[in-house]
Amino acid sequence: MARKKSVPLTEAEQRLMEIVWTLGDCTVGQIIDAMPAADRPAYNTVQTIMKILETKGYVRHRADGRAFIYTSIVERAAAARTALSYVIDRFFGGSPARVALNLIGDDRLSAADLEALKRLLDEGKRER
Repeated sequence: MARKKSVPLTEAEQRLMEIVWTLGDCTVGQIIDAMPAADRPAYNTVQTIMKILETKGYVRHRADGRAFIYTSIVERAAAARTALSYVIDRFFGGSPARVALNLIGDDRLSAADLEALKRLLDEGKRER
């Protein structure tokens, strides 16, 4: 059966995926153990989110006795591209140029960031 199209991760789902991407194959218990003690959700909560991630096509599991071992089937970079595409479509009318213009006007970009963007734009102009 073909994997379902990945949809953007919620904040809670991304927190768990970051752990799965770091640990590789892991159980719900190992995911919980990897979280800061103050931020640990209940076992059932993590288990439910992992089922959602499997439905969304981000992970798969295999049984090992009574435990499920979860494995990522979407790389972090692919998840980032999915999230970025979602933001571009939803907030910028599908226009990457509008995103770029918004970023350029953002105070968080350093002079070095702006210079790197300028170089990339210049290189793109020469290739056309």
